[in-house]
Order: sequence, then structure tokens, then C-alpha cells
Amino acid sequence: MEPLLSLSHLVKHYATQKAVDDISFDIQKGSIFGLLGPNGAGKTTLLRMITGIFYPDGGTIQLDGKHFDPLLDIREIGYMPEERGLYKKMKIGEQALYLAQLRGLSKADAMEKIKYWFEKFEMQSWWNKKVEDLSKGMSQKLQFVITVLHEPKLIILDEPFSGLDPLNANLIKDEIYNLAKKGSTIIFSTHRMEQVEEICDHIVLVNLGKKILDGTVADIKQQFKEYIFAIETNHPEMIKDNALFSIIDKADKNPNKVLVKLSHAVASNEVLKYLIEQQIPIISYNEVLPSLNDIFIQLVEDTHAKARAFQNIK
Repeated sequence: MEPLLSLSHLVKHYATQKAVDDISFDIQKGSIFGLLGPNGAGKTTLLRMITGIFYPDGGTIQLDGKHFDPLLDIREIGYMPEERGLYKKMKIGEQALYLAQLRGLSKADAMEKIKYWFEKFEMQSWWNKKVEDLSKGMSQKLQFVITVLHEPKLIILDEPFSGLDPLNANLIKDEIYNLAKKGSTIIFSTHRMEQVEEICDHIVLVNLGKKILDGTVADIKQQFKEYIFAIETNHPEMIKDNALFSIIDKADKNPNKVLVKLSHAVASNEVLKYLIEQQIPIISYNEVLPSLNDIFIQLVEDTHAKARAFQNIK
């Protein structure tokens, strides 16, 4: 399948600093793609180049198989920045209508789509309110609606759940899934790794302006696994250190659940076979994979350590 968005060797300088340093990746059509990184990693600069706010100093961007032209292609993009860009003194309905028409919709089409989204999000009574009168969560819902109502091919959501209560966060999450099913491609940027694990199918991690990880969530978790298994049994005393594995901890404060770490790479079925041969009654048995949060912290710390070591050598 041809990707919707392709970044090839992108570079962006600020004075003497390289904010983006030779970054390349593809985003497939209909995917929910996580763009991750700590503060100052280069994420915002990447997003601003993808939306045409900044021009790259080097490299190319392709949108839907063609060279990206910000002036022509911006209508194909919906961008919800972390820093909100709403006019505080303007009435909500008028603002939604104005911004929809800027994205190329006729007044009639804009009204139809605004009505659909306002009813869906129970915002009908907001029409004559001003943005400054909204709570942060209400502003977030409005910003999301304005981002997606012109049905862009590419939707960029930077911290979309900020300020939302669990009910409205689930509402936005459901709509993200629905938009992807209908064919929209979504870039999701957040510091909340548990949201990334739940929502995204592919991620890229950047730090210090460079790409340091690129892959599906499932593949990355497998790549960084440590061969740790959780075993639950009514007789945990029967599980003892041996040549195959060592006990490293109790799990979940459950006295019947034990964490073991393999001494070398062994298929999961072989570990289970060994436990059965030892006649250990198994209640549950599963491999414990690292969280994206753990992987994120490990890679970012490693990158900073290597950067410090390089500076010391120089």
C-alpha cells in the first residue's frame, strides 16, 4: 500500500541547533500513527513542517504520492495543536463556520457538517457562547470538531485528551477510531504512553532531533522484551530457581503469583512444558512485555547518555 505521508531526510536548523536531523519515515493510509518524544526532541518542528508552517532546510515531504505544496495541500490537513488557536472573543458557532469556510467548504456544507458534529458532541446550546466562557474540556471538544469537520485526509492531534474528563476522552477516542475506519490518516502526539499503547498501531520516537525508534507497537514490545513470565499457582513454593529461569519477584502483590526471568531465549511453550513436567499446578501463565513507557524512558536516557559521552570526547 502506498503511504499517505512520506518524510525523507528532513532537516531543520534553528541558528546553530539542528531541531530535526535527517529524519525519514512513512505513514500508511488509514493508520493511527504515534509521534513521540520528550520535550525539545523535535516533534513540534516536524509537525510544523508537515503542516507547512515551517519549510524544511533539507529533505522532502510527499502527501498522497505527490510533492507536498503547503499552499495547495493545507485543505487536506486538519491540525489540532497543543497550544489552542481559537479566537476567545468570537462566538463558537460563527468561529466554526468561519474556519470551515477557510478550509474550502461552502457555507451550506459547513453548516451541515457543524450541525452534525455539534449534535454528536451535544454542543447545540453552545452556538452563541464565546470561547473565553468555555472550560478547558469544552474548548478541547470544540477544537477537535473544527479540526475534523472538513474531512481532511490527514488529521494531526497534539495532546487531544488534555483537560477532558474520562467520559469525553472516550468520546474523542471513539471518533478517532471511526475517522481511521473511514479512511482518514491520524498522527497522534502525546506524552501519555498508555494512550499510545491503546490507540496507535505504529509509532516513531524522536529525541535530540533524530529518529531512534520506528515500528508497530506489537513489534517494538517484542523487540525490547526481557523474557519475563508471570506464573500463578496454588503452590508457589514449588517454583524454584533453576538453569532455565530465576525468580525475580512476586507479582501484583498476589502471594500465588511469581515473576521469573529466563536465563536465555526460550520459546514460551517450552517454559510451560517444563512447569507441567514438574507437576506444578498452573492457574495462569503469561509473558510480561515491557510497557511503551518503560521503553520510552530507556531509549531517551540512552540517547542522552551517548550525547553527553560524545560531548566529553570532543
